[in-house]
Amino acid sequence: MKLPPKPQSRPGKVALWRYARLFRSDILSAQPARLYRAWMAEFRTPFFRSFLLNQPDLVKTVLKDRPKDFPKSARIGEGLRPLLGNSVFLTNGETWERQRRIIDPAFEGGRLRVTFPAMWDAAEAAARRLDRRVGQTIEIEAETSHAAADVIFRTLFSMPIEHEVARAVFDEFRTYQRSQPILNLAAFVPLPRWMPRLRRRDTKASAQKIRALITDLTIARRARIDAGNAPDDLATKIMTTADPETGAYFSTDEMVDQVAIFFLAGHETSASALAWALYLVAAYPDWQDRLAAEAENMQECDFAVMSQLRLSRDVFREALRLYPPVPMMVREAARSECFRDRDVPQGSQLVLSPWHLHRHERLWDEPDAFDPSRWQTENGRKCQREAFIPFSAGARVCPGAGFAMIEGPLILSRILLDFRVVPVPGKEPVPVAHLTVRAREGIHLRLERR
Repeated sequence: MKLPPKPQSRPGKVALWRYARLFRSDILSAQPARLYRAWMAEFRTPFFRSFLLNQPDLVKTVLKDRPKDFPKSARIGEGLRPLLGNSVFLTNGETWERQRRIIDPAFEGGRLRVTFPAMWDAAEAAARRLDRRVGQTIEIEAETSHAAADVIFRTLFSMPIEHEVARAVFDEFRTYQRSQPILNLAAFVPLPRWMPRLRRRDTKASAQKIRALITDLTIARRARIDAGNAPDDLATKIMTTADPETGAYFSTDEMVDQVAIFFLAGHETSASALAWALYLVAAYPDWQDRLAAEAENMQECDFAVMSQLRLSRDVFREALRLYPPVPMMVREAARSECFRDRDVPQGSQLVLSPWHLHRHERLWDEPDAFDPSRWQTENGRKCQREAFIPFSAGARVCPGAGFAMIEGPLILSRILLDFRVVPVPGKEPVPVAHLTVRAREGIHLRLERR
């Protein structure tokens, strides 16, 4: 059986300048093939030392057991700060803890039932848009991006993507996406803090425009909260939740920071995962037919239907395994460590790579194969516990992980209920890492009415 597309690994050793060029082009193909088997790998340059960790107990140490000893690296967010400010994605220590105390209640399990009708409406809207494209070859990432943005605005601010402000944010964000990789090579070089960072002008301008639009939305929502007529959505919940330890609420600027990361994380990552899931079911039509049959359960907007979309959930989970939206996470050693009898100096960068961990040859059965049934096997269940981190893990796990695992299978099932997606010959997508794992020239599928 043909395996899903995977980027070619670089040769074993390359000069630093060559690695820099590869890295700027695509993080994934810049890495050597040995990382799919290594438990730990060290990278030395004249500027920094970093260690990639694939051994499950080491990953657990960093993410779950001792997260305070391994804060998020400041370098990783260097290029994102103009958009995200001081959001929960970038902060550490007491600031991060305070932010999570305010944010987490909005994403508790019971709240998913409250937001479900908005997700359902976004899925229905996506199906209506696609109905106008039947018989055409479409670039599916553009469609999933539209759908995911619609979910964010409906659940966060109770407005569809067609709303003027929502559409403006979405359009400006596409400009931002084209100019900003999630990992900036310069961010890994410890330049003096007084030295200015080089950023593309269009990236900075887009970030400023997005933040201005979000500021207007936040101010308007505060006014409705004060007037007592605000809708019961995520924005209202977060803005009316006080820190249980201090009694303080988010200021307008703090809320803008958080909305920016909700949009980035909730829209960009969901769009990536959903696009790859649709490509995979197009490439493996037997699974597509099984999901379409299961989707017949979607008769009315009822949260209980999610318990009947088990195959869709397994397919979406398999897409997250093969194409994790965020391929690498970077932590920093706050003190000297010793891992696998190697000295890890204080200040070293610790790279946790869902991309390599999810395809690790010594952990997974047939790691490069598309097999949603693996999640019901002993190996799959073990790896899900120990080697599956699409949303990170531990204290810093994405607060919207449960949200995403409802949204993705729901929209996937809704699309397949009405439509069949078919691969386009000669258009196999090539995975690359930019803001998330996307296809170099898009994912092109032909849409047929089922």
